[in-house]
Amino acid sequence: MRSGGAELAALATLLADRTRADICLALLDGRAWTAGELARHTGVAASTATEHLNRLLAGGLLAERRQGRHRYVQLADSRVAELLEAMVAYAGPPRTEVTGLKAVTVAATLARGRTCYDHLAGRLGVAITDALTAREFLDPDAGFALTGSGLALLTGPLGVDPAALRRTRRPVAKPCLDWTERRTHLGGAAGAQVCRRLQELEWVKRIGAGRAIAVTAKGEAGLRDLLGIEPDALK
Repeated sequence: MRSGGAELAALATLLADRTRADICLALLDGRAWTAGELARHTGVAASTATEHLNRLLAGGLLAERRQGRHRYVQLADSRVAELLEAMVAYAGPPRTEVTGLKAVTVAATLARGRTCYDHLAGRLGVAITDALTAREFLDPDAGFALTGSGLALLTGPLGVDPAALRRTRRPVAKPCLDWTERRTHLGGAAGAQVCRRLQELEWVKRIGAGRAIAVTAKGEAGLRDLLGIEPDALK
């Protein structure tokens, strides 16, 4: 029987490799990727990426999905995503300064808004969480619980299916430490459903193939009307 220390050491070993860490961070966008896509993203040979993926799958950090002849991988579950986000937040800002227009632009875009697995993060995620808390839709003093009025908001004006909040083992609402803002954004089933509905309503949209999320003009008006969030707070 392995001790807790052995399990922790095994997990640390999995994430101690730069390529495996980059693979896991790429998968924080919540989508399923092929080995080839991850090889190109991390700049390694396809065979090398496959070796790393097999180790991550065996270690339980990733899950495999097959569709026809194609093999996809994604994070095993929301707990893995929350662990990765918390580790990045704990590590703090990069010690080396981000240089180059493209790198600076990407960093700024991710800081404004992104997905953390299946919920919203960055200034967008924090602003929504702050607004929900200020209007007593979330109660941070009761374990970050969704209040009755909060449930009514999500299942009423926002159009979340109440069953989607119940048919899951995940907490309905859970605080998640934001690695760029160093503050809390909304995770759990409620966070996932808010992210999904804002995309369906076309209030937010993905930018490119990564994790970046942008608020649309429709979304600026909707978030102001629903939660009193001013557009300048998201820039």
